[in-house]
Amino acid sequence: MKILGIDPGSRATGYGIIEKQGSELSFVAAGAIKTTPGASMPVRIKQIFAGLTQVIALEKPDTAAIEQVFMATNPDAALKLGQARGAAIAAMTALDLEVSEYTARQIKQSAAGYGAASKEQMQHMVAKLLRYDEPLSFDAADALACAICHAHFNHSLNKLLGTTANTAVNARRKKGRWRL
Repeated sequence: MKILGIDPGSRATGYGIIEKQGSELSFVAAGAIKTTPGASMPVRIKQIFAGLTQVIALEKPDTAAIEQVFMATNPDAALKLGQARGAAIAAMTALDLEVSEYTARQIKQSAAGYGAASKEQMQHMVAKLLRYDEPLSFDAADALACAICHAHFNHSLNKLLGTTANTAVNARRKKGRWRL
């Protein structure tokens, strides 16, 4: 299963794709969609939407995960982040990807084992977990961490519910009856 992780941002939206086979995770692709500096928010939203649509069409992930917005000290920054996140969710759902949401603490806990891990710790742990030797940007590492979190969440859910029960849960989720 290919999992797309997204780290939304109005200047750069990170994306990372991993492959999950059993309990093994491997790196597929990662990068950032950078918006034009000084451009208006509508232009940036369009760039994020178009960039993610292109990545999804090229890599064909099976499912997706995105970081939830946290309340920042600057309301203007939180609004811009929310708009970038909305553009990413719109791109994913427009291409029929199921999108799961995780808090920054859940993502950090899942990837680094510590819910308040620094950007550098996340970069290091993501590369180690995926056995990836090339340098990763913060945006790409955070997006890959989101995908790792989703892989761990699904693995735990499968263990908790069992394969048969999880198939029923996923069928209900797809029909919009349940939201986990």
